[in-house]
Amino acid sequence: MTAVAVTVTALLAVAGGLTLIRIIRGPSILDRAVATDVLLAIIVAAIATETAYSRDATALPVLVVLAILGFVSSVSVARFVARKDPK
Repeated sequence: MTAVAVTVTALLAVAGGLTLIRIIRGPSILDRAVATDVLLAIIVAAIATETAYSRDATALPVLVVLAILGFVSSVSVARFVARKDPK
């Protein structure tokens, strides 16, 4: 189980680092918004991995709040981009 936890942690760290690079270098605000949403999903996955590894369910409400926050932010960015005037 420890090898799996180390592997998952390393993969999530690499994914988080690459996502931070996209947030910094993103050519448009939409790229940065999508990268921020991906980073939030990576954080949720990291917390879920820690919760499963420690077998402690106290972080589940935090996961629910973060998932709702990610959904609301994605919808609001999509509505903002859709309202943008093409002129």
